[in-house]
Amino acid sequence: MRVDLTISTLKQLQQQSLLHLASDDARLEIDILLARAIGKSTTFLRTWPDYVLTAEQLAQFQHEFAQRQQGVPLAYILGERAFWRLSLSVNAAVLIPRPDTECVVEKVLALGQGQQWRVADLGTGSGAIALSLAIEHPEWQIIATDINPQSLAVAQANALKNSIQQVEFKLGSWLEPLTGLFDCIVSNPPYIANDDPHLTDLQYEPLGALVAANNGLADLIEIVRLSSDFLHKKGWLVLEHGFQQGDEVQALFRQAGFVNVESGRDYGGNIRYSVGQKC
Repeated sequence: MRVDLTISTLKQLQQQSLLHLASDDARLEIDILLARAIGKSTTFLRTWPDYVLTAEQLAQFQHEFAQRQQGVPLAYILGERAFWRLSLSVNAAVLIPRPDTECVVEKVLALGQGQQWRVADLGTGSGAIALSLAIEHPEWQIIATDINPQSLAVAQANALKNSIQQVEFKLGSWLEPLTGLFDCIVSNPPYIANDDPHLTDLQYEPLGALVAANNGLADLIEIVRLSSDFLHKKGWLVLEHGFQQGDEVQALFRQAGFVNVESGRDYGGNIRYSVGQKC
């Protein structure tokens, strides 16, 4: 015999099951999954707490809630993530865009203010950086590269989803597919060491987009080493990195001959990216 379950009853039953999240996050995530299951807004949940879910709605909610309990990121369950002014589709082939990467976008926009730029986004993943720059500067020429064809397909789909046409996508490792010179090269490469304990919290995201050899520095070293040959004089290199890697990345920039080297902070106040200018 089926027991009718209302919105309010379900919310009370499930909140205890997401104790690994902050309480506000747990409530929000339950609301999002419930609203998705019944095809309504989260406002509907508060307005109609006695609404009884159909069998199909309940099954969808329970399936997706079980995934979240197992640690699957909410963005992967929903298949999308908000970033900048975009709605980005995401799946297990791409890293989930983080708000801190918006600080990298902000820096590139500040450096290129009033300029007609040609920009390369290396390891574009979901296309978050390239598409954010493109939506702010439709006049810029932007090329986005990725070594993973599945990731590149996600980025291309996100360009269509957000009606962005001027980004060119190229398959290949870092700068390998590029030709010509650029005013700015930007990247959010893997920068986590393979023994970092935080990796357990990221088990569902693609390891290749997270981890780099040489204590997380290998890809950063490669990009800094090669970028100068692809930059115009006075062109900029902007790289996201770990909050403890600022000094090491700045040293890499200076060793490669970059000037005006500095690091910037993310929304949490942590060092999150470094920039340098080709002299």
